[in-house]
Amino acid sequence: MNLLQIQQAANDLGAAATETVIQPTEIKLSLLDLATKGGWIMIILAVLSVIAVYIFIERYIAVSRATKYDNGFMERIREYMKDGKLDSAKALCRGNSTPISRMIEKGISRIGRPLSDINSAIENVGNLEVAQLERGVSILAMIASAAPMIGFLGTVTGMIRAFYNMSMAGNNIDISLLSSGIYEAMVTTVGGLIVGIIAYFFHAIISTKIQKVVNLLEGKATEFMDVLNEPA
Repeated sequence: MNLLQIQQAANDLGAAATETVIQPTEIKLSLLDLATKGGWIMIILAVLSVIAVYIFIERYIAVSRATKYDNGFMERIREYMKDGKLDSAKALCRGNSTPISRMIEKGISRIGRPLSDINSAIENVGNLEVAQLERGVSILAMIASAAPMIGFLGTVTGMIRAFYNMSMAGNNIDISLLSSGIYEAMVTTVGGLIVGIIAYFFHAIISTKIQKVVNLLEGKATEFMDVLNEPA
């Protein structure tokens, strides 16, 4: 009877152990905690991301203002020029304060000179206006190219740290010795790619808007030259 009781107790313990389910401990890692594991490389990427966002917002506002255009502007310029009211035309240009108005004002101030000189003056002003709009855009392109490479630099330094920890551990290799280096390698790669991709899209958006301004300037310059060529 004692043997049977011992066997029954063992079976009961086995069943109880089978029914017991060990719940795994859920480990939560916030984005900030994950970023800090990337080391000093993440500080550089964070600075680059702030610069990219600032340039994008500042240039987006500036270019958006440059695209604003009064549809009746050129028609009033044409009427003033036909009536010989060049001072009124200049005053209208100064009142608008847009790249188009500054370009047209330069053309009006050159009236009386050969048409080629007027056209050159208009083109020079247009080029200066576009250069002002493109200020800082090259930095976005640089960030888009440099951020992934900086992230890959963090990958290399992270793997170096991991292998160094392995070499120093000797025969007592523990996964915890490798975790910091691996975290740095993976997190910096992802961070560099994210910053680079965002900067690339920022650069593409601003460049597209600037090209629209260029097309608008070219169209209005041609329209102004047509006004000069109209018979009096």
